[in-house]
Amino acid sequence: MNADISARALPAARSDPGALIRHTRQAQGLTLVQLGARTGYSAAQVSRYERGISPLTDITVLARFADALGLPLQVFGLAPRPQVRHGHSIGPTTAFPRLPPSTLTGRTSGQDGEVPVHRRQLLANLAITAAAAVGYPFLADGTGPSGEEDLSGLMVGRLRDAMLGLNRAVDVPSTTQVQAELARALADFHTCQYESLATRLPWLIRVGHATTAVGAGNDLVGLQTQSYLLATRMLIKLDEQQLGWMAADRARQFAEADGDALLVAESARQLAVLSRRAGWHDQAVSIALTAADDPSLRGPGPAETAVRGLLVQSAAYTCARVHDRSGMRELTREAAAMAAGLGPGALLRDHGGGFSSATVALHLISAENSAGDPGAALAAARTIAPHALPSVERRARYYTDVATALGSMGRRDECVRALLAAEHHAPEETRTRPAVRSLVSGLLVSGRTTPDLRGLAARVGALV
Repeated sequence: MNADISARALPAARSDPGALIRHTRQAQGLTLVQLGARTGYSAAQVSRYERGISPLTDITVLARFADALGLPLQVFGLAPRPQVRHGHSIGPTTAFPRLPPSTLTGRTSGQDGEVPVHRRQLLANLAITAAAAVGYPFLADGTGPSGEEDLSGLMVGRLRDAMLGLNRAVDVPSTTQVQAELARALADFHTCQYESLATRLPWLIRVGHATTAVGAGNDLVGLQTQSYLLATRMLIKLDEQQLGWMAADRARQFAEADGDALLVAESARQLAVLSRRAGWHDQAVSIALTAADDPSLRGPGPAETAVRGLLVQSAAYTCARVHDRSGMRELTREAAAMAAGLGPGALLRDHGGGFSSATVALHLISAENSAGDPGAALAAARTIAPHALPSVERRARYYTDVATALGSMGRRDECVRALLAAEHHAPEETRTRPAVRSLVSGLLVSGRTTPDLRGLAARVGALV
């Protein structure tokens, strides 16, 4: 087959571009490896595209295959390449996924970039009034009340205001100070010390704003990226989609400005997670697998392999959400093979929550639950020693996922015991996650209650 494709073939090509790519590759006598070399993708990724496991919806990806196989762009329903005039492209362009319109915020600055004094005071008063209205009044030092019942709202409120620039100004600290505070914030996350994190993480976000405002240079850009990635993970955990989008988009912009391939890949993973939660499953798989196959992650180092594994793992979980069990298990096997090649130690603990054979198995528990097979989820759980997981946060996730499987099977007493084990390891994690609250609420209304269940319900704020 050559570039001269009949008009009759075009509709089929547009409805199943993977089949066209496979047919054209075979007709030209190319192997998967050879076509991968032409496009910059691995043979495994080319195979996924051909079989439809990775959706071919990205314009850039389709254009690469068209060029590699000598096919016109129109075969895939794409417009011809734009003209170039005086060094500028004329015509449609492909943009990186942006924030949904509902999450965009209006500008508050004047034409000269400065906020007038009276408006600054008005904004500050509004911020304080809004915080008080939802039960989180600011104290004289800018802090709020402590207490687990307020912790989720306190975390979200502080992150929101820091990201919107509504907090009091901060002096720009040294890079060493920011590094130390980021390390403590990451430790807070891994040990589920969220009350402490609710103070540290917004401070890091404000420092990022201050650094940008004074033009402090690029030495803090990587640290800003990690702060926004951590904020994204926390907001996803708290089911705060809109703020999560904002944090993920800023993380991506900082990562790209810094040129750090690992952080760019992690920002893509978070965008894939948010896309999945928004119900954009094809896009979530495409984002994750395209990022996993980026040439910048083809280095020999274990960190590059680990971040690729995390991205493949994310795509597997998305397949599970649409009940594509075969795709989920195939991708999980791929991630497991990467982890096995890296050895028993967990890599990227501070970057993506850790990647190892144990974390792949942990992810499989969630995936099997989402695919509707709690028995398989429990089977996966039996392959893990919880103490082998790289953090308290991951161990709490293990017990919560086991509880979800047990609850689905009607094993209520065992479900409650698993939730109590999660609470024992990480009380602030268990008592702030909406997913746990929803699970406990379901137990309250679906059968008999026990003192243990009623006590847990009171602590997590579950309501009948």
